[in-house]
Amino acid sequence: MNTYARLPVTFVKGEGVWLWDDQGQRYLDALSGVAVCGLGHCHPRLTKAICQQAQTLIHTSNLFRVGKQEQLATRLVELSGMDNAFFCNSGAEANEAAIKLARLYGHNKGIALPTIIVMERSFHGRTMATLTASGNRKVQAGFEPLMTGFVRVPYNNLDAVAQVAANNKEVVALLVEPFQGEGGVNIPEVHYLQGLREICKQKDWLLMLDEVQSGIGRSGKWFAFQHSGIFPDVVTLAKGLGGGVPIGACLAKGIAAEVFKPGNHASTFGGNPLVCAAALETLAVISDENLLDHVVELGDFIRNRLSTQLANQKGVVDIRGQGLITGIELSVPCVDLVKKALERKLLINVTSDKVIRLLPAYVMQQSEAEQVVDILCSLIKEFLNN
Repeated sequence: MNTYARLPVTFVKGEGVWLWDDQGQRYLDALSGVAVCGLGHCHPRLTKAICQQAQTLIHTSNLFRVGKQEQLATRLVELSGMDNAFFCNSGAEANEAAIKLARLYGHNKGIALPTIIVMERSFHGRTMATLTASGNRKVQAGFEPLMTGFVRVPYNNLDAVAQVAANNKEVVALLVEPFQGEGGVNIPEVHYLQGLREICKQKDWLLMLDEVQSGIGRSGKWFAFQHSGIFPDVVTLAKGLGGGVPIGACLAKGIAAEVFKPGNHASTFGGNPLVCAAALETLAVISDENLLDHVVELGDFIRNRLSTQLANQKGVVDIRGQGLITGIELSVPCVDLVKKALERKLLINVTSDKVIRLLPAYVMQQSEAEQVVDILCSLIKEFLNN
């Protein structure tokens, strides 16, 4: 179906941060499958783990115990401090699970119309519930009637949340991204998650964090909430968890971990042996190769080099980010830069019309990051000065 405005290139091979098209041309990938391929392309350990599992057992279903799934749940709980996990196939499904969990939590408390606070400019997926929760009118248009049960407030604004808390007795949870990716690479103030945690504690709400893009090392820690020193009640994951295979997870803690009972939620493919083997090896490689420290160092290097090369460049509004997500906001729409970068054999992304987004793999080296920045800054200057 005509659902993608695809770029005119077909990739047939990948290695590290490089991709080759069907004409044999090589491209530098600064997008990593939109924050999916954290280990780069065809990491030898990940490839080996997938092949070995495929030769042993791919799928049985969740009617039976799945050993690799139990191992992965144990590892994620260990890394996050959460209590348990539900496995699915994507970020949207993980957020669907969180939304269902919150509604059931509310009904269990006797609230007839449980409501979830969500944020402006957020993005949580394209299912009916998750696109309703998203603060992006483009993904909602044409799919009305949207679902009820959501209240929207500005991002990074604790006063707005407090105002809802004072006036709405049916709120049961708050769903928020620790930093917004699709919304324009928006990084909140340091105390923002801490403030949300306190409000949720006072009101007996669930604090639910969408870490689909920010989780599994992208921020420089295993989970972005760990920068704030707080624990959420629910965390959703996908993208980087499987290194390229489709897997999502909804982690829960405390009372939230006890909400779902048998029959409340399910997934045919969720957490099968193949994807769990990939996820386990992805986590192992990140740990064994100390990639979290590298993510912090390389992210700072990229933003510092961008700031130096784009200093005093008219039309550059801001350069921001955390770990290996970086946004360069321009004063004018710049979607055309994606095609111009492709012509220079560089893969980037533009979100919110005016924000160039970089999501390189954790294995990118400094010399490769230098190439990314040099090509991109040249393109930005040409674009803004013409």
